Amino acid sequence: KVCLKEIFAFKEKGLSDQGNVRGEFVVYKYVPKVYDRMKRREIFDRNKLLSGVLKACHKRPVDPEMIVNEVEQDIYNSMRNEITTSEIGELVMMKLKEHDQVAYVRFASVYRQFKDINTFMDELNKLLSK
Repeated sequence: KVCLKEIFAFKEKGLSDQGNVRGEFVVYKYVPKVYDRMKRREIFDRNKLLSGVLKACHKRPVDPEMIVNEVEQDIYNSMRNEITTSEIGELVMMKLKEHDQVAYVRFASVYRQFKDINTFMDELNKLLSK
C-alpha cells in the first residue's frame, strides 16, 4: 500500500472534427511518508535530502545529485508506504561510502551526531580497516 502524494493530470487533447477529445490520460506519482524518531510523519522531500548531501559533498569529486538520485530510486523501488529517517540516512551513507570516503565521514559525523573526537576516530578506524 503506497500513499498518494500528487496526481499529475496531463491531458493530451487532440480535437477531432466533432470537437471530442481523442486521448486523455492521468499519471499518478506515489511518494512514501517519512517518519523520524519522534514518529512525526511528512511526505518525502527530495530537497531536504539534497541539502544534507550537498554539505557532505562540498568541494569533493562526487556528484550530490547522483547520490540523491540513487537513494531516491532505492526508496521508490522499495514500494513502501513509510520509511524512517534512519533508513534514509543509512542509504545515503552506504552510497557515499561507495563514491567518496571523505563525504561519507562528513555526512556520518552529522548524521550519527559524533560527540567527541574519539567517536570520530572510531568511525575513521572502521573505514581504514576495510
